[in-house]
Amino acid sequence: MQPPFSLPKEKRDEMINAIQDYFAAERQEELGNLEAGFILDFFMIEIAPTFYNQGVKDAHQFLSEKLEDVFEIEKAEK
Repeated sequence: MQPPFSLPKEKRDEMINAIQDYFAAERQEELGNLEAGFILDFFMIEIAPTFYNQGVKDAHQFLSEKLEDVFEIEKAEK
């Protein structure tokens, strides 16, 4: 399955290197670029949407609170 979004090649390569470094340090396993790329694709498909949706929810809540502050200031001025 194709990831729902794409990354610039430099960023993708950086993330693949990070996955390889993690597996080497924490699991004493060496992963090739293809294997690490498959793991990155899995995270992009299965896990990233959860973090994205939480970020959108958090941003919505933050902006709603700030708008409420603006409305309170407007009410106080009347």
